[in-house]
Amino acid sequence: MTQGGNAPLAASRVTVEVTAPKRLDVSGLLLTDAGKVRSDADFVFFNAPNGPGVTHRPASGGTPDAITVDTAAVPGDISKIVVTASLDDASATFAGTEPTATVRDADTGRELVTFTPPRLSRETALVVVEVYRRGSEWKVRAVGQGYANGLAGIATDFGVTVEDEPASTPATPAATAPPTAPPAPAAPPSAAPAGPPPMPSAPPAVGRITLDKGRVNLVKGGSVSLEKNGKPFLASVRMGLGWEPAGRGRNIDLDASVIAFDAQRNKVETAWFMKLSIFNGAIVHSGDNLTGEGAGDDEAITVNLEGVPAEVCGLVFVVNSFSGQKFTDVKNAYCRLLDASTGEELVRFDLTHAEARTGVAMCKLVRQFSGEWVMTAIGEYVDAKTARAMVKPAASML
Repeated sequence: MTQGGNAPLAASRVTVEVTAPKRLDVSGLLLTDAGKVRSDADFVFFNAPNGPGVTHRPASGGTPDAITVDTAAVPGDISKIVVTASLDDASATFAGTEPTATVRDADTGRELVTFTPPRLSRETALVVVEVYRRGSEWKVRAVGQGYANGLAGIATDFGVTVEDEPASTPATPAATAPPTAPPAPAAPPSAAPAGPPPMPSAPPAVGRITLDKGRVNLVKGGSVSLEKNGKPFLASVRMGLGWEPAGRGRNIDLDASVIAFDAQRNKVETAWFMKLSIFNGAIVHSGDNLTGEGAGDDEAITVNLEGVPAEVCGLVFVVNSFSGQKFTDVKNAYCRLLDASTGEELVRFDLTHAEARTGVAMCKLVRQFSGEWVMTAIGEYVDAKTARAMVKPAASML
């Protein structure tokens, strides 16, 4: 097929395989006549592999990532399924490595059509093909439309909620923006200003210590200053988060994220598996781990403390179970802070119990009025499957 061309489908169940010299993540979005998803449940990808009539098949061995469409099971108000591909490496582009879509009969494996888009350049994600209906007939169209802002750009275009502002907190007008540094300790109640209280200038003193004596093990509620000998110790840190499946042979798909807040506890940005880099690379997410298996950190988030915008006063690191599995199915969950330049472990917090809930706030980094950063272990469970749902509870924990 050539770009813009279409062809009738010779099978009622088709699999769209997408291959490229670079590792890909393939997704499918179910769209109405308005060109939008009905809800986030119409976004089918590695973390949500089953939708109505559409399934995701992960790459395995020599079998590539693919989306399978059972046209007979697609809801009547869905007019098309777009198949997308994004690069696993957030720093890479499709330049010179254009992907190829192969549409097969899902039952026999017979090749029906193939499509490779024209030469690409800065694109990091692509709508490759779309499977659509015309009356009672189903067809496939070669699209090849590229995006420079990754899968999040595609998802947003089609109505998937990639990020939300906290429902109860309107955006702050520029004329009344909060200060670029946390305020001083709050005044007595009689003189306190109206509105939400500002972030405290220091976390509660439950064993707050420094790094003067080396590596620190924190307990829930404990804090450690990222200073050594009275001076800032680190310019760049890495937060490693890990876990293991509690049941033998059962994969647990958890997602680690970090939510950045300003002094008034309003969300500024979120780094998560759909948006791996924020603040011009000051905070970078390592990418999604689908099982939690293997030694070492499952996901990591690197923070260049000096590059975090001045308006950001708190970072809350959270872990969620997108697929709905409870943390009682997880064991050995932990977070640890490392020197990003040397890999030396500085602070560790191990969760010693689990709750049958889908989200947990692991820890927070809070910037003090002096510029000092303090890490505090949280370990609070909530019912939240995504980082977006963690915004309100995380804000209350600052």
